[in-house]
Amino acid sequence: MNLSLWALLTIIALVGVVVFTTIAFVYVRRLLSHPPMPMSEDIGSVFGVLKKLRKREPMSDDELVLAERSVSDRRSLMAYAIPATLFSLGSFYVFGSLEHLHGATPSERTFLGVIPMFTSMNVTFRLLRGARLKRRLQPKAPPAPVPAPH
Repeated sequence: MNLSLWALLTIIALVGVVVFTTIAFVYVRRLLSHPPMPMSEDIGSVFGVLKKLRKREPMSDDELVLAERSVSDRRSLMAYAIPATLFSLGSFYVFGSLEHLHGATPSERTFLGVIPMFTSMNVTFRLLRGARLKRRLQPKAPPAPVPAPH
C-alpha cells in the first residue's frame, strides 16, 4: 500500500476526529449529569458570574458556587476535546481535499477547513481564559480553632 503524505495526514486527522469526539461526548454527558443549579438556568448567568469574578466584585454564595463549578468545568482536560474535535475536522477537510487533488493547484474551497481550525483556537483560548480564574476564587478560610479551656 503506497500512501501519499496527504492521505496519511487525512487518516490521522480522521482518527483524531473519532477519538476527540468520543472524549467530548463523554465530557458533555458528565456535565449533563450534574444536578442543575437554580441560578444556572438563567440566560447569561454564567457569563455574568464570571465577569464579576474577573472584576473581583463581591458575590453571593449561589454565585460563588456557580463560579466554582464553571471554572472547574473549564479546567477539565476533557473540555479541550471539543476544540480538538473542531481542529481535527478542519484538518481532515483540508488534507482530504489536498489528497483528492493529487498535486493539482488547490482552490479556495480546499482551505474552507481552516475556518473550524480558527474557531477551535478561539474556543481553546476562551477555555484557558476561564480556567485562569481559579486563582481569583477566594480560598475558603479554615474554621477558627477553639481555644482549650484552662
